[in-house]
Amino acid sequence: MRGVDATLEVLKRGGVDAIFGIPGGPLIPLFDALFDDPDLRLYLTRHEQGAGHMAEGYAKASGRIAVCTGTSGPGATNLVTPIADAYMDSIPMIALTGQVGSTRVGTDAFQEADIVGITLPIVKHSYLVTDAHELPRVLTEALHLAQSGRPGPVLVDVCVDQWAVEVEDYTGPYPPPMPGYDPPTGAGHPKQLQAAARALANAQKPIIYAGGGIIASGAAEELTRMAEVAQIPVTTTLMGLGGFPASNPLFIGMPGMHGIAASTFAFQESDVILAIGVRFDERVLSTVMKEWAPNAKIIHIDVDPAEISKNRAAHIGIAGEAKAALAALADVYVQQEARHDDESRSAWLRKIHAWLDEHPYQVDDDEPGVIAPQNVIKSIHEITGGDAIIATEVGQHQMWTAQFYRFNQPRRWVTSGGLGTMGFGLPAALGAQVACPDDLVIDIAGDGSFEMTLQELSTAQTYGLPVKVVILNNGFLGMVRQWQEMFWDKRYSNTSFAEFQPDFSALAGAYGIPGVRVEDPADLDDALREALTSDGPALLDIQVNRDAKVFPMVPQGKGPDAMIVTDPSK
Repeated sequence: MRGVDATLEVLKRGGVDAIFGIPGGPLIPLFDALFDDPDLRLYLTRHEQGAGHMAEGYAKASGRIAVCTGTSGPGATNLVTPIADAYMDSIPMIALTGQVGSTRVGTDAFQEADIVGITLPIVKHSYLVTDAHELPRVLTEALHLAQSGRPGPVLVDVCVDQWAVEVEDYTGPYPPPMPGYDPPTGAGHPKQLQAAARALANAQKPIIYAGGGIIASGAAEELTRMAEVAQIPVTTTLMGLGGFPASNPLFIGMPGMHGIAASTFAFQESDVILAIGVRFDERVLSTVMKEWAPNAKIIHIDVDPAEISKNRAAHIGIAGEAKAALAALADVYVQQEARHDDESRSAWLRKIHAWLDEHPYQVDDDEPGVIAPQNVIKSIHEITGGDAIIATEVGQHQMWTAQFYRFNQPRRWVTSGGLGTMGFGLPAALGAQVACPDDLVIDIAGDGSFEMTLQELSTAQTYGLPVKVVILNNGFLGMVRQWQEMFWDKRYSNTSFAEFQPDFSALAGAYGIPGVRVEDPADLDDALREALTSDGPALLDIQVNRDAKVFPMVPQGKGPDAMIVTDPSK
């Protein structure tokens, strides 16, 4: 078969059923083959960045590998941001790009860009295919690499003259033999698991610190069992939300820069931290890392051995897959003779709940006639029963959503964590809707982020993807404005959109999508219910308190003890 036909066959064998992208000269053979293939759905986006974020949203919501495409040169470079985003958040994705002819590589040909070199630091692996006979094997390896171990993006750059070459399909084993690549697949070393179980049993103030690795490995049930058998409170990172039920009495909340104050207090007093699938990044530890949890013994479980002791030294390191490791650790814990003291564990939980009661998240609702952005999130949670798939852009609205929408299930939270990509939410929501056509999918957006990829409203309308867009419109780049107000003497340099901002509800109408502007708090719930229960895509432009801020917050460059719990100006 032709190289292009082999490409589609390998992708379908790997479980791929959707591709997101835009054609171009070096991709015409691929799009021509897709024209006749009923098993692969092709979604034409309006920008390659939208294609990459749609693929990310698809993978986040479904757990399945996603594929995005971009043609040579600017098409491929437009995928750089979503590739970097997928790399930071460990998302299984293949970026399939077109390249100039194999004899013209390196000649500065029209629309040539060294996309392999450009993306080298932000991919799990990359391939430049100048010989079509390698293509079936390369794609098979790419599928395995993207999904195994710590998931991540893989780039496959194919020279245009290789699509039509006659090749033999890949007939080898799956996973393919790849010498030197052997990620952990089990629970980790038994003696390390035993040491971890003993440390947790002897702890007086333990805490579980769980991240996106819980979601990636499908370990939500195992995490809940481990927490309950050992009666250990749980805090989940931004990327781990939904990995432990928010309704569980052991759940503290999100930690870190804008996390619940109780989680920071708990870390600072803890004596043992069980960390699973986390990077110990500065958004949780703060930039003064040595001041974080100064008296705690660290147990770190991660499928990527390079993460263990990278940012914070682990006393007990376990290189293992989170699902298997937690299942084994819980078994070891219940089988050991000495377990935790119920009274000391209960006292620790009571103390944490007292912190939760004393320092709840702040709601800016003290101005009559002004919509508090936090109340928008609370209303969405109430209307949806916490069962919608929620995507966000990046900024204040993202943090308010993480704080006030209580996730009880994994893969209902689709956001950009490590890279913090504005413009992520709308295309990611569309990708999540493709993956989960029967679910309610909502993009909670900020006005600044939304304008970066709003052209994908056209994609929503073209394919009938009933995503609901809820814009928290404060007329600012709100998170930057908050910092300028608090730390830069209120010098609001280039953060205001007050001079001109489009009417987003009218703009939605231009795309054939119903749009409503909401200004009165009395109209909020009815407008939300109508939009969220409508059949097709819908947009709400909600005018919210322009001065609302996100608290708690740990100022950059400060340690956790410098946390500002509530707005000092009130």
